[in-house]
Amino acid sequence: MNAEPGRKLGLFAAYGIELEYMIVARRTLAVQPSADRLLAAFTGGEPTDASDGPVGLSNELALHVIELKTDGPTPGLAGWAQHFEGTLQRAEERLADLGARLMPGAMHPTMDPRRETVLWPHENAEIYTAYHRIFDCHRHGWANLQSCHINLPFDGDREFERLHAAIRTLLPLMPALAASSPVVEGAVNGILDNRLHVYCTHQARIPEAMGLVVPEVLRSRAEYEERIFEPLRAAAARLDSAGVLRHEFLNARGAIARFQRSAIEIRVLDVQETPRADLAIALGITAVLRALAEERWVPLARLHELSTESLAWQLGTIYRDGEAALVEHEGLLRALGCSHPLTAGELWRWLIAETRGSYPDMQADFAELGPVLDELIERGPLARRLLRALGPEPEPRRIQAVWLRLADCLARGELF
Repeated sequence: MNAEPGRKLGLFAAYGIELEYMIVARRTLAVQPSADRLLAAFTGGEPTDASDGPVGLSNELALHVIELKTDGPTPGLAGWAQHFEGTLQRAEERLADLGARLMPGAMHPTMDPRRETVLWPHENAEIYTAYHRIFDCHRHGWANLQSCHINLPFDGDREFERLHAAIRTLLPLMPALAASSPVVEGAVNGILDNRLHVYCTHQARIPEAMGLVVPEVLRSRAEYEERIFEPLRAAAARLDSAGVLRHEFLNARGAIARFQRSAIEIRVLDVQETPRADLAIALGITAVLRALAEERWVPLARLHELSTESLAWQLGTIYRDGEAALVEHEGLLRALGCSHPLTAGELWRWLIAETRGSYPDMQADFAELGPVLDELIERGPLARRLLRALGPEPEPRRIQAVWLRLADCLARGELF
């Protein structure tokens, strides 16, 4: 998310949204490595980044994943569901000629990444080759994941400190809204957000890259450079003598600072069944982040007192159990204006009720997306709804049938 040259966007002045989808065979849902052919269909020849009106398209590490994004920062989210849905429809039309389609959800439920992964072979392929050499990218956490990223801007250290403190405080609760990956290699394992579960260890060879996923307390760019980038740069040099990997992109915490574009990128959200749901979740999260950054419930100093270890523990309980997880972290509850334990779902219901009418510049967004957010909170995250549809011990044919319904939701712009 880059502002116009010479212009910095202030706190909560804009959004950048990125959505990742998997390309699969139309009938069998087998992984189909065709992202380059899809991009070439949009560009008219070259497998490079493309624009479709206000929506940008680009590749990811794996050849079966395509990313759609706001092509630059946008001041609001109203209208973007239609933009994304239009591009998705045009992508589906192009993929139909290849016998393929797009599939949402954060993980393919039956993919074997050892056997089915093909890395991006075109521009910047040397970067992906280096990642594979160091981390082994033919694994879940690399080749089988689709996420939604929210980019939020800041201007200067003071705004960075407030935004970063707010994000690290709320980060543990986010999977309760967004978990959409309850099945891995055909098995239900009791974890609602398996994408995040494997994400927590996917760069374990460089522990400096992950931290505890919940980022540390950081107050300025200089402190970020000293505590995050310098150790990461040194660790990367030990494994990447050619210097192909950039430390800014190796940083794999659940929220990372992008100082080159003065934004923080939130990375813990599973992608949903339709962009309308992703945007509704982004809207609810942003409203609560604004309240935290404005010190509605506690001063900024109290947010800094929340230990990274305790927040990471709470994140683990929530990515496992989603909206049903009990939030017992007293400091976190106080930071969010609550005095007693609640389930994560109950806490989100409280937070949205507290913040949805607070910001006049968000009212058009809430008018369009608020009903979707309310429905998601009422019915539970996509992972919970998928499990209800699957039943307790789903057979392969049942899994395929449910994920075909999920892919239909993406094509039609409907909730599952």
